[in-house]
Amino acid sequence: MPIVGGLDIHRKQITLDYLDTVTGQVQRGQVSPADRAHLRGWLARFAGREDVAFALEACTGWRYIAEELAAAGIGVHLAEPADTAFARGRKRHAKTDRTDSRHLRQLLAEGRLPECWIPPWHILECRALLETYHDLRAEHTAWVQRIHAVLFHHGGPALGAGTLRTGQGVAALRAAAADCLSPAGQLQVATALEVLEALEARQHVVRHQLLAAARHLTGAKVLAARLYGVGPVTALALTCWLAGAGRFSSSRQAVRFAGLDVTVWSSDRKGPPGRLSRQGPPVLRWAVYEAGKAHARSSAPDHRYYAAVKDRKNSKRACLSEARKILRQAHHILAELGDDALAAA
Repeated sequence: MPIVGGLDIHRKQITLDYLDTVTGQVQRGQVSPADRAHLRGWLARFAGREDVAFALEACTGWRYIAEELAAAGIGVHLAEPADTAFARGRKRHAKTDRTDSRHLRQLLAEGRLPECWIPPWHILECRALLETYHDLRAEHTAWVQRIHAVLFHHGGPALGAGTLRTGQGVAALRAAAADCLSPAGQLQVATALEVLEALEARQHVVRHQLLAAARHLTGAKVLAARLYGVGPVTALALTCWLAGAGRFSSSRQAVRFAGLDVTVWSSDRKGPPGRLSRQGPPVLRWAVYEAGKAHARSSAPDHRYYAAVKDRKNSKRACLSEARKILRQAHHILAELGDDALAAA
């Protein structure tokens, strides 16, 4: 490539460093503010050229930059942040935006850039929907816990499991709040109930969109049909983060990518042993863990193994073991499908 460069992304500016390998000239600068319009204007200088490539890290903001680079006919190389930092080696000087962009340019020019997979547009959209749905569920759980905390703090009656899922249970909660809580406590419960109602309404809309997306994605349909406990939402999450030809060389890498691998005692004594790494997409971990819970049913095909792990350890360990199994099986199924897993069903 006659022109190779690196882009360091920040909310206020994009720092750039690119090299013309024919003339040996290096250009540095910034695009500010960091938005589509200004970036598109700067990229106009490369119009009509097909020998330009830029590298950028897979951090927040990479999507629109990659889209604008591709629209301008420029080669896009997405770098894995942790491996990119490791390739820098020991820091001898202060880390700045200019050194980061130069480091990306050098790695790309030398062919040492640790590249990430760039998903198609529809997969990015599905990922965004899944993250929104996961956030809504987490926020719903937090507000339910606030209601329990307020009742306990004022000495009110304990709510049974699933009380807030029925109209009768909500009515009982309002009556208990009127009898046992102070005016401020009643306001807290009333506010929580209003927020829960809004969250459930939005959650229903997002879930409907997720189910529609899962019905039209080949990988999600195949996983939901072949894996016990994997519903449409979980199958969609597995496809969006694991599918793609040659993404992982083994199922162990897929488990490590999801953050469900167990850490070991490192030589530099920086990490505790025997804990989950929790690296990777939280939505994927949540989805496969929920799918692992399905094997607690006596009718599940792997219930005997689940029960054995539960008796020896606990139910959480059993769910994690089943979640790892689901990840390995999903990896093999998606590897068989290849890029067809991302195609429309």
